Formats: sequence, C-alpha cells, structure tokens
Amino acid sequence: MKNDLFLRACRREHTDTTPVWFMRQAGRYMPEYRALRTKYTLLDLCKNPELAVQVTLQPLRLGVDAAILFADILLPLEPMGAPFEFAQGEGPVIHAPIVDRAGIDALRVIEPEDGLGFVLAAIRLLKKELPVPLIGFAGAPFTLASYLIEGGKSANFLKTKRLMLSDPESWHALLGKLAEVVRRYLRAQIAAGVDAVQLFDSWVGQLSPDQYRTYVLPHTRHVLQDLEQVPVIHFGTGTHSLLEAMRDAGGSVIGLDWRTPLPDGWKRVGYDRAVQGNLDPAVLFAPRDVAEREVDRVLAQAGDRPGHIFNLGHGILPETPVETVQAVVERVHAHRKVR
Repeated sequence: MKNDLFLRACRREHTDTTPVWFMRQAGRYMPEYRALRTKYTLLDLCKNPELAVQVTLQPLRLGVDAAILFADILLPLEPMGAPFEFAQGEGPVIHAPIVDRAGIDALRVIEPEDGLGFVLAAIRLLKKELPVPLIGFAGAPFTLASYLIEGGKSANFLKTKRLMLSDPESWHALLGKLAEVVRRYLRAQIAAGVDAVQLFDSWVGQLSPDQYRTYVLPHTRHVLQDLEQVPVIHFGTGTHSLLEAMRDAGGSVIGLDWRTPLPDGWKRVGYDRAVQGNLDPAVLFAPRDVAEREVDRVLAQAGDRPGHIFNLGHGILPETPVETVQAVVERVHAHRKVR
C-alpha cells in the first residue's frame, strides 16, 4: 500500500493533509461506469468479481485516498431467503416483504460464503493491486429491516415502525437475525483483506433517541463489538439527535452528515473518536469556486485536530460533474495541517 493517509486519520494520528474519499464514489456520475451499465445490470456488476474490481478501481483516477468495495447493502438478503431486484427508476424492490412472524422465522442466518462468496473473491482480487486502503461495508440491521418490511424505499417508514412498536418480540427476532448475518459478513470481509469497514445505517435517522436505544442499539452493538481489528466507520443520515447513542453502539469513526455542524458533532461523540464528513452532496453541483469555498469551511471547522476524514454527508448523487469531484479532492489535499 502506497498511501495509508486514510488509515492514519482513522487512528487519529497526525497527517499533514486530510484524507478524502466519497460514498458512492464509483457509480452513475462516472462515464466509464455508465458505459458498463449499458452491458450489465447492477447485480451483474456486484456478482462478478472481475467486474466489481473494475468498478471499484474507476474513481482512483480522481486521487481519492481510499477505495470502497463496489457492492450493495442488500446483497445478504437474497441468500437469507428474501430475493429482490432493482426496478428501473424505482430502486430496490423486495419480492416478498415481511408482513408477519412467519416471514421472519423463514429467514436464514447464513455464513458469508453461502451466497456472498463473490464479494469476498472481489476483495481478494483488489488487494493484489490497490495502492490505497480498501473499505468493506454492510447495511446495518435497522436499514436492512426497513427494506424487508417496506418492500423498498419509504417516505415515512410506517410499516417498519408499526412492527417495531406493536410487536417488539418479532422486531427483535428480525433484527437479531440480521445483526448476526451482518456481523459474520463484516468479519469475513476483514479476513479477506479489507483495511476498514463501514456500517451503513442510512435510514436510522427516522427514529427518536429513545426508539434507537430500545429497538436498535443492542443489535448494532452486536455487529460492531468485535470488529476492532480494523477501523470501523459508523454512518447514518439525519442522525443529529442520535450521535451519542450511535457512539455508544460502536465505531472508531462516526459519520456526520451536513445537517450537523462538524465541531458540534465531534464534541458530542467525543474526541476519542475520529469523524467523517460532512459536505452536502448538492454542493458538488455548484460552481467550482462555491464548492471550494464549502470545502474550506468544512476543513476550517475540523481544524488541525487529528482524526478527520473528508467525505460527503451522504453518497455522490447521479449527474454530479466529475470535474467538480476532482476539484474537491485537489482542494482538500492542498490544505496543509499544522501540528
């Protein structure tokens, strides 16, 4: 590995510059990715290790300091017994959403090699040639549960919350299964060679702090409690009221989205944790000088305290100009820290 800047920042070691990578940095905004998608579906790319490697490597030309494995958070659901597809213009669609306890009981607690071996094969291939650290990832139990129950994306997560609040026994049975599968999956990714992992709890910001601590935290903690071998990034959006609880659930790096001022968020999670974030993804559509000004603002808020990883508050949006992404990387690297 030629560039360990990202890993040193995860460990809160001093770095002369701030490392930068982007969630969804490989994807629809890149012309080379769109060219592949004319030949292959998203699941084709995920399930073919050679193609997953190719897509993972594409954004390295931008100068980012880490690669994130090209995969999808829903991949464990199919071998568990919940097949899905990506419908054109609609996102993921679960073929048989969970509606009762029988659906929960039917889910299998799988080993990662059972139906997810292609992910581990891609990791092993990538580690042979990557000049930067490789980040593995998985979806968190709450976010996976919400897809299973809602049948796809949701505006208000009513079905999810209704099960959670009206049948807590079944809820905990579901999250217990998901947590164990995700725990095994992340451990297998680490064994295959990833240098860090990120747990995506994309929709957990829908919950109140009390709901999170009662219905989610124990299961997330089960996932994260024994992953200390590598840096662990714990990420969610809309989590301003949940930061302390997410810290308590685990993670050596806590993700901050753009709705939480970075100094406030870092103080709340504690300076014994690194933080990641937190540029608004929409800023990448602004003129270059505006985007660079916003980058400077984030870096100024982080100060020269060790342990900041520059990223967006969520993933890169489709149609984002590649040249603006490149300019942001260059602007972050141009900022020099002082000890």
